[in-house]
Amino acid sequence: MVQSEDNKAKKVSTPDVKPPKRPGRGKRVKRKTAAKPKARALPHDAKLRPSAAIVPPQSVAGRALTLVVAIMSFLACLTVGAVSVVWDAADAWQNDLVREITIQIRPTEGVDMLREIDKAVALAQEFPGIGAVRAMSDAETKSLLEPWLGEGLELDGLPVPRLIQITVSDPELLNLDQLRSVVTQQVTGASVDDHSIWTSRLSAMAGAVVVGGFTIMLLVLGSMVLSVVFATQAAMAGNKDVVSVLHFVGAEDGFIAREFQRHFLLLGLKGGVSGGLAAIISFILVDMLTRQSAGQAGSDQASALFGSVSVSLPGYFGVFGVVFLVAILTALTSGLAVKAHLAKVD
Repeated sequence: MVQSEDNKAKKVSTPDVKPPKRPGRGKRVKRKTAAKPKARALPHDAKLRPSAAIVPPQSVAGRALTLVVAIMSFLACLTVGAVSVVWDAADAWQNDLVREITIQIRPTEGVDMLREIDKAVALAQEFPGIGAVRAMSDAETKSLLEPWLGEGLELDGLPVPRLIQITVSDPELLNLDQLRSVVTQQVTGASVDDHSIWTSRLSAMAGAVVVGGFTIMLLVLGSMVLSVVFATQAAMAGNKDVVSVLHFVGAEDGFIAREFQRHFLLLGLKGGVSGGLAAIISFILVDMLTRQSAGQAGSDQASALFGSVSVSLPGYFGVFGVVFLVAILTALTSGLAVKAHLAKVD
């Protein structure tokens, strides 16, 4: 009986107990992810914002430097205008002297002065290229001598030479050497003056004025270049962190230099245009003042030396050239200064 009960106990099967499932096995649990926000459409009137400049404009384009560039540009334009006025006046003097010849007849004892004057006039009129021949009257001779000898002159009692004024219509047709030899041989006490000495002196004076003007302009532009160099160095020091990061990240020196060149080019244009406009206004005011003060001693003296004190068209073109040169020099100088600074950093 006992064995039978044991056998029954053995036959009773115990239920299979399955081990618990590991978290990594079986069906995968889907994790909930946050929903992505949907992109909103831009309104039709929205505009993309332009990227900001690498170099802040307010730290580079200072008002003080703009004023310095304007002053330098103004002085350079004034120099160009003054050189233009003097050059035009010297050219006019040379043209007048080249087209005028003077025959001088000195008084000689026993020689009829009036007869010699008529002979010289007749000889001069025979040469080709001669326009008009005119003997100066006694009244005109007295007016020429009055500033030195005073009024009330008596020409009969003084050994005063007489002058014959000749106007040349065509300098190429006139044989000046032949005219001089014929007049000196056939007219007693006569000599021919073609004003070549005065022409050479005027040419030398005009050349000296032009050289001096260009020298002054170079000095003014050189001072402006030095001012731009100092301003560029100050701008580099103010933007030291930005420039250092760009340089060590791998930005090329030309890229960094172009950022500064753009700012200084705009600065040079502003200063150059301001100085050029101020110079043009000054030229117009001087021209108006000289015309309104006609008849006064100072104005008459200036008109006698320079004619109408007005700048010609080449002078105004020179002003525009100076403005362009100032802008280019400002940009190039800043770029070279930046590259020199970055080369020291390397």
